Amino acid sequence: MSQKTDLRIIKTRKNLYNTLETLMKESPFEEIKVNDICNKAMINRSTFYAHYTDKYELLQEYINSLKDNLLTKLDGNNNIKNTKEYYLELIKLLLEHFEEKKETYHYMMINNKNSITMDIIYDVINKGIIKQIEESTDFEGAKVPSSIISLFYLGAVINICIEYLKYNNKYTKKQIIEYINILIPDNLY
Repeated sequence: MSQKTDLRIIKTRKNLYNTLETLMKESPFEEIKVNDICNKAMINRSTFYAHYTDKYELLQEYINSLKDNLLTKLDGNNNIKNTKEYYLELIKLLLEHFEEKKETYHYMMINNKNSITMDIIYDVINKGIIKQIEESTDFEGAKVPSSIISLFYLGAVINICIEYLKYNNKYTKKQIIEYINILIPDNLY
């Protein structure tokens, strides 16, 4: 019986995630009401409140699911020791992740200006970059502190991804990777 309950909970939450995604494509998050979510998801308000205290908790959980997905993808980039290859692969993985949920990220980051989303993405990428810096021999004896190096690359990576999301067909993923390959020197120091 508990497995059926778990499946119903999973199904309901997935329905609410999908509904939230759809509504954020139509309106800024702040204008969406719990009633709108319930009507679109075809559930009762009591069902909604059995899972979430408010729409912000739903958004937070949804963003955390995106974060978990992103972390899983970025974990595959830990075996690369060359810094240039690391950043090329990092951007490739991020663009692939954003491509999978392009409309969702576009509406959350560009249209809704959701700072929670940006904070989570910054945090995930920053931790990955710092880990790479600490484990890479490319940074041994660097004249620049790792925190400055991380912020520098974090800004570049995030802004490239935002550009990709904002201007849908301006550059392909392949073009962006080629441009980054040109911009990042083989020897960083």
